[in-house]
Amino acid sequence: MPARIYGRESGNREWTEMTRLVDVTPFGARFRLMRPFDIGRLLQLTLAMPRPLRVFDHVEDQYRVWSIVRNARLLEQKKPKDSLLEVGVAFIGKRPPKSYEENPARRYEIAQTKLESQLWAAQEDSVEQLAEITIDEKRKESRQLIPVDVLIEVYEADKIVTTEQSVTENISRKGAAIFTALDLQPGTVVKMSNERYNASALGVVRRRRAGADGITRLHLEFIGSEWPL
Repeated sequence: MPARIYGRESGNREWTEMTRLVDVTPFGARFRLMRPFDIGRLLQLTLAMPRPLRVFDHVEDQYRVWSIVRNARLLEQKKPKDSLLEVGVAFIGKRPPKSYEENPARRYEIAQTKLESQLWAAQEDSVEQLAEITIDEKRKESRQLIPVDVLIEVYEADKIVTTEQSVTENISRKGAAIFTALDLQPGTVVKMSNERYNASALGVVRRRRAGADGITRLHLEFIGSEWPL
């Protein structure tokens, strides 16, 4: 089933991509994208949804439903036009939360209870709200002090626009801290790879900071796959 995917990066930066669903239920769907995308971000799907699967707009030709990206899987790109990610989304309703209009780059998570319509309810990502918690406290597992030579490729839309050869300060299956000269803002998506070990993972910049030694680090959280330690 073809679907049109709409997303916003900021107040004036938006994009659309045509794709085909891998599967769909009344409460969510799975499909592939050529551009990288962060977990917890909002996307709008427009598709000719079978009416028995709809929760609203039963008489409309096109079903427009907002969703939260819940998971992602990194795909092997054999050709430049191949999809990069397969994502799973949870449907949250006909309209996005009000806070989305203020900041389209905000991340969300599923609330504990569903809406009356039986779609999922969205709430702002609790980790983002606890800004006073340190990076170390937020980590789901400890980092290993292992220097790994890596290639960092920076994405803009579905294209790689910048690369950098670097080394990790520490690393785990879920993320890494990397020495860098790049000026990347939180939310930027990069691909980190090591040719020797044939390993790669997509990561999202969660923090950029200068250490006591004056060297800047990028703190990455991997999405779509884990790093094979």
